[in-house]
Amino acid sequence: MKRSQIRVLDLFAGAGGLTAGFHQASSRFKSVAAVEMDLAAAASYEATFGEGIVFAGSIQDWLKTVEMPAHVDIIVGGPPCQGFSTLGKQDAEDVRNTLWQHYAEAIVRLRPKYFVVENVAAFAASPQFLEFTALTETGSLKDYAFQHKILNAADFGAPQARKRAVIIGHRRDLEFPGFPEPTHEVHRTVGDVFAGVTNAVDGLDLPEDRSIEFAGKTFAGPFVSRELHLGRRYTEQSLKRFSKIPAGGNRFDIPVELLSECWKKHKTGSGDVMGRLHNDKPSVTIRTEFFKPEKGRYLHPDPKVMRAITHYEAALLQGFPADHQFIGSKTSIARQIGNAVPIPLGKAIGKQLLSQFR
Repeated sequence: MKRSQIRVLDLFAGAGGLTAGFHQASSRFKSVAAVEMDLAAAASYEATFGEGIVFAGSIQDWLKTVEMPAHVDIIVGGPPCQGFSTLGKQDAEDVRNTLWQHYAEAIVRLRPKYFVVENVAAFAASPQFLEFTALTETGSLKDYAFQHKILNAADFGAPQARKRAVIIGHRRDLEFPGFPEPTHEVHRTVGDVFAGVTNAVDGLDLPEDRSIEFAGKTFAGPFVSRELHLGRRYTEQSLKRFSKIPAGGNRFDIPVELLSECWKKHKTGSGDVMGRLHNDKPSVTIRTEFFKPEKGRYLHPDPKVMRAITHYEAALLQGFPADHQFIGSKTSIARQIGNAVPIPLGKAIGKQLLSQFR
């Protein structure tokens, strides 16, 4: 007998990192719908996973205007987290902190067997987490229970140390499926995935030979990740700074005469700024501005290479498969890559849930 499909809804889908992980876990997972308000990311999702399944708009509008899928087994998603992220300025009143409520509404309306919420580790200590818990005790989600755990993507084969809070929920008439057990006691490293990548970039700009219409707008693309091995235009001052940073080094290795005024005044602080990735370790968390060395440890690990990592290299560190389609500008694609769930982590979560559908 043919095994049935497992129908998945992806909310706050981005370019589809979680979906890609689930699809790698099993061909039984079928993405029946997705919601993403960033138009370029929505276009990337649709180009990769199928025409007509993405609602390109806010989750609020989707809940108000779109007919719900007839049947959903699993809802996955990562509501935006900027308001309580440990990066940058925290804002308890940030409107993005309430988007999880719409995620909860989708659970109530569709009654999936399971749901997955992925977010920054700080989410587990946030007021939103406590409110979500209250909904499962006496509120609209009282038919559901969940557990949460901080998972490190490096433990599941991603060449990246990225710790995320993962909530796995289930209907109370079903057993809790558990969390995936680490599969990589020895972590994969930057050197492992960069071994076959040339140090020389293929250019500076996206290929201009294609474009696509989506949601009434024209975007560059689609491009597979290998076409994104692109550099940037650096100033002479930047190149001089890069040349002084050894393997594993950072801004503290730059001679004082090459430092900006703000760095001259700050002798302490993050050792990742203007840092080179360690060849023998997983990378730091790939964020949306990985192409800017001043934002973190994003310089190429080889001290002879005077540049930050490329979009292609960042996609490799996130575990994107070679056939994943990206649409948009370089900045937009970088945001899609940095915001994604590392695919090996998504795959591990998918395999764990798959065990409940045997």
